[in-house]
Amino acid sequence: MYPLNTWYVAARSHEIGSTRPLGRRICNKAMAFFRQASGQVAAVEDFCPHRGAPLSLGFVQGDTLVCGYHGLAMGGDGKTASMPCQRVRGFPAIASYPVHEAHGFVWVWPGHPSQADVALIPQFEWLGNPAFGYGGGLYHIGCDYRLMIDNLMDLTRETYVHSNSIGQKEIDEAPCQTRVAGDHVITERYMEGIEAPPFWQMALRLNGLPDDRPVDRWQICHFTPPSHVMIEVGVALAGNGGYHAPDAVKAASWVVAGSLPRGKAVPELTSTGAGCCGLAGSPRQFQPAPVPEWVSSQPCPRAVRR
Repeated sequence: MYPLNTWYVAARSHEIGSTRPLGRRICNKAMAFFRQASGQVAAVEDFCPHRGAPLSLGFVQGDTLVCGYHGLAMGGDGKTASMPCQRVRGFPAIASYPVHEAHGFVWVWPGHPSQADVALIPQFEWLGNPAFGYGGGLYHIGCDYRLMIDNLMDLTRETYVHSNSIGQKEIDEAPCQTRVAGDHVITERYMEGIEAPPFWQMALRLNGLPDDRPVDRWQICHFTPPSHVMIEVGVALAGNGGYHAPDAVKAASWVVAGSLPRGKAVPELTSTGAGCCGLAGSPRQFQPAPVPEWVSSQPCPRAVRR
């Protein structure tokens, strides 16, 4: 069982083009997403009422999703619009789902359409802010989506899993505080006057700051149901206010993740049948490393399938 009357991140906006649909399983519901002629994204059950073929294997034509089996054209409302050489009035409607596109993501509401409220979608302050860069993607993960939430909300693993980049013993030593505000859970840790680990030393250098001075470091994890996690992380030169320090003396970023429970066995991921997708990225507030000229001038190598 999954929470249904809530918003899930279904895709990045660029994943849904104007000619081909996107098939995705969310909360044990097979969905087909497609972009209509107006640019608006629609989501319907990934099932053609004619012969049961997945609509996600078809193509987009105007405001309809055309089945690749016999050409049935499905509207964004789940009702058949047309089909060659067939009367369509008798075809049953399939499920359609409320969709909202915001922050560069496509959100879907798998539950009762009348309860969908866009005001419940988490807000991201870094979007549209030129002070932040962003990079991320879709990850197929062979575990229950709740373990991904646990992974992101409990950062003590960094000391061991990421010992050569962002991990350090002070993470284990610093007290962690957790508070709840309605449906919003915040877990935070602050470390003062410590040595920056290798990743944050790099980030300081990229911002033109010394990497050999003590820093104040913070980790602030935000969880909102059903599966959205945002983590504020960063370092500032010690004695300048830590998290509240001016941008000129710090390097900071966010980690943003939304886990999609599939709800069905995914053989290519795990033999147990548990699996999820993670849409994750990292908005950053430090300069990216420059690409060496010899790298940027090389042709892109072919991918080799093994």
